[in-house]
This record gives sequence, C-alpha cells and structure tokens, in this order.
Amino acid sequence: FFFFFFFQAEDGIRDAQESRGLGDVYKRQVPDSLLKDFCSYITDNAPAQQHIIAANEGTACGLASGYHLGSGKIPVVYLQNSGLGNVLNPVMSLMHERVYSIPMLMMVGWRGEPGKKDEPQHTFMGECMEDIMNSMRMKYAVLPDNDADAELCIAEAVKYMNQEKAPFGLLVQKGVFSKYKLETDPCPDRYPLQREEAIKLVASALPGNSMCISTTGMPSRELYEHRVEQYGVDGATGRDFMCVGNMGHCSSIALGLAFAQPNKNVVCVDGDGSVIMHMGSLVTAGTRGVSNFKHVVLNNGAHDSVGGQPSYAFDFSIPEVATAAGYKEARSVSTPEEIAAGMEWLNSTEGPVMLEVRIRKGARSDLGRPKSSPIENKDMFMKYAQE
Repeated sequence: FFFFFFFQAEDGIRDAQESRGLGDVYKRQVPDSLLKDFCSYITDNAPAQQHIIAANEGTACGLASGYHLGSGKIPVVYLQNSGLGNVLNPVMSLMHERVYSIPMLMMVGWRGEPGKKDEPQHTFMGECMEDIMNSMRMKYAVLPDNDADAELCIAEAVKYMNQEKAPFGLLVQKGVFSKYKLETDPCPDRYPLQREEAIKLVASALPGNSMCISTTGMPSRELYEHRVEQYGVDGATGRDFMCVGNMGHCSSIALGLAFAQPNKNVVCVDGDGSVIMHMGSLVTAGTRGVSNFKHVVLNNGAHDSVGGQPSYAFDFSIPEVATAAGYKEARSVSTPEEIAAGMEWLNSTEGPVMLEVRIRKGARSDLGRPKSSPIENKDMFMKYAQE
C-alpha cells in the first residue's frame, strides 16, 4: 500500500499530530496487521484534500515532490517495505540531495523483520531493508514504541529534513501502532458476491488445459482453498502459479507464459489494486498480447487487506482502459449468472480479452496457505505447464 499526506514540518510535530489526527496513534498495542490500523486512522481523520491514495509507491513520491515544489512543506509517504523497489527511481533520481534535494518523510512498515515470523517474500525483504535504505543513502531511524520517544524521533527527523532538504526514512516495526478499526466506509459494497465466491465460479469454469496465474494476497489463498476442495491438499498446488509477492506484475507473468505456451489457455486472475499499480502492463498485453491470453480482474474497489481504503477502481472503467490499450474486447459482470456467461465468452474468444468481475469487500479469517514452499510450487507448476 502506498499513500501520502501532508503536514507542515515548521509547525512542529505536536501541532502536526493534533491537526492531522496523529495525536494518539503511537500508543503501543499489538495490531492485527502492521500498518492496517495506521491506514484506517488516517482514512477516518485526515482531510481528503491532504491524503491521497496513489497508484504505487513511486507515484506517491512524485506526488510528494510536486507538493513540496508548490508549497515548500514536507510531505509524508507511507508504504510497506515490499514497495521499496518502486521508490528507488524517484528517490535516487529526483529527491536525493545530490539531484533536486527534495525532503520527504517516508514511513516504511517493516514486514519480515529479522527474528519475527513472516511469509517468505516478506522475510527476504525484511532482511534486506536496511541495506536498501543504506544503498539509497537515505538517513533513517526506527520509530520508538512510546509517545515521548516517538515525538522526539520525528522532531529530529523534521529538523534534519528542513536543514538538509533530503528524504528521511522512518522504519515502523510490528506492534508500534495501537489497534484502530475503520469507522467510515469510503467504498461501500455494491455487488452481491465476495471474492472467494467469484473465484470459485471463475476457476470451476476454466477449460481443463488452462494455466492460471493468480495475484498476490487473498486471491491466491482463496484459489488455493478452492483447489483443496477440488483435489485435496496433495493435489491443490501445481496447476496454478499463485503469486506471493510482486504486486502489479501478475498479468505480465501470465503474458510471458502465454508466449511460452501458445497452445494452452493462460488465465490471469488479477485484482483492481494490482492492475492499477502497474497499469502500463495493459498496453503491453493489448498491443503484443496473444490469442491464448485471458485476463480476469476481481474488482472490489478497495485495498481490502489493509483496511478497505478505496482503490478508486469503481470511479472509472477498467474494461474501457483495457480496450483503449488494445484488448480485443472487455466485459464486466457481477452476478453468478453473469459470471457463468462471461466465462463461457472468455473461454471461446481469442485474446487478449478481459473479464472484470465486480465484487464485495471481505474475506474469511481462516484462509489456508499452500503447504509447499514457493520454489516447490514453481517447480510443480513448470512440470504441469510443460506436460
């Protein structure tokens, strides 16, 4: 996730906390997700004109830079450390003090922190995070877990940014922010099905020779649960490539697979946030796509796993963007009957084509995960793909 909001550093951190709704988020409790509570608090309390949900982390840095150029104030960008790859370019070629020297407070959630259990993709990033910060030559500090030290830490960061006109990183460990449940509903549900129900309908309608690439997070876990129901635990992995990271790249993986296996049906099961993060991939798929490339987008209009903040995917038409980018055709469905008809159309139509499935927010709290490692899953999938 990748958001940015503004505060006036010269007013001091205490005034900034009070005026931007940050006054009590530094109280220590154990949250249910690393930055989910912080995201929810900001969504409820920050003025809409001062809090922008960006398409990706690099875009957030661009927004922050423009805001500073126009106001002279220091912007805040906050993200999960998996997004550090997207900030490297704007930080090093735009904001760094050796280039344009643009200050920014960058809060980074420390998933995969050494010594704390996490998923494989987060563990590796967590181990490398400080090395990445040092490689960018960005000064940083770990946010303390008590009010007094946190205020001092941020005040020192503000002083540094004002003096050096340079970005400053603030690393946020698990357990620093208190629990906070979103009180507003910035993207109310409009459609009948939740994602898991839609995934079952989509996966069940795929031809037998299909290969499925599913996007990171809940969609892949829900697809895995469906495969367990179909084939048991031992047979649940291998026929699908279930992404555990690399948000925004699912459709590109699927497109590359479609080129490599032209005689098999390749289906990308994507999400709205993933599509928006790297929307340029639609152009590649539309202009260079092949007949066996099929794109399913599960659109709930929200960044559901981090608190339900809007992705804005209901404010424009993803299918219209796809056809403008070169897809032969794109349709939108939402009911079980429409999904059944849509999948029949998708299976019988030459690609590149897209089926958008509009859904509700929400997921089960007891979703399972594949029992095998990502490398084992890759090896099984490669064997299945080449059969």
